Amino acid sequence: MPRHPGAQPSTYLAARLGHSSEVSSIDPTPAFGFGHGLTYTAFAWSDLAIEATEVPTDGAVRLALTVANTGDRPGTELVQLYLHDPVASVVQPVRRLVGYVRLDLAPGERKRIHAVVPADLASFTGRTGTRVVEPGELELRLSASSTEPRLTARVRLTGPVRQVDHGRRLHAGFEVLPEASG
Repeated sequence: MPRHPGAQPSTYLAARLGHSSEVSSIDPTPAFGFGHGLTYTAFAWSDLAIEATEVPTDGAVRLALTVANTGDRPGTELVQLYLHDPVASVVQPVRRLVGYVRLDLAPGERKRIHAVVPADLASFTGRTGTRVVEPGELELRLSASSTEPRLTARVRLTGPVRQVDHGRRLHAGFEVLPEASG
């Protein structure tokens, strides 16, 4: 939904110059970010843990975080995982949704989310027309919407540029566990 009258609808998948900047007088910022939602309670996100900050281009990033309902009503929180590749050889969207998990939490309840993010999710069509995963820095942004990042995991893909084929893994895996009290 456009923020201003007369503005054109936009997508969160734009490259850097497709967003509001000093280069253009057009502001495509939406009134609500992709995945925006309202609730009658409050949530706290914490305890981000990354198994390894360096992962091979044929590996996977493993991370975990805790989400707690800090309000006095039951609620549902949608944890969205966005990927940002700041140094790709081909222009990439600033953020790209690569996974999500829905949590139903009672007041005071906490859950621990474990995610496995294959390096193949960072693949893109390279300059030669083949799908590749390049080594370099990546950001995995855990967000309530495309405009509300809560936690950021910075990792580095290592090894050679790897061409991916039909066997690529394009789904992040999530496991939700109740957090032990005490």
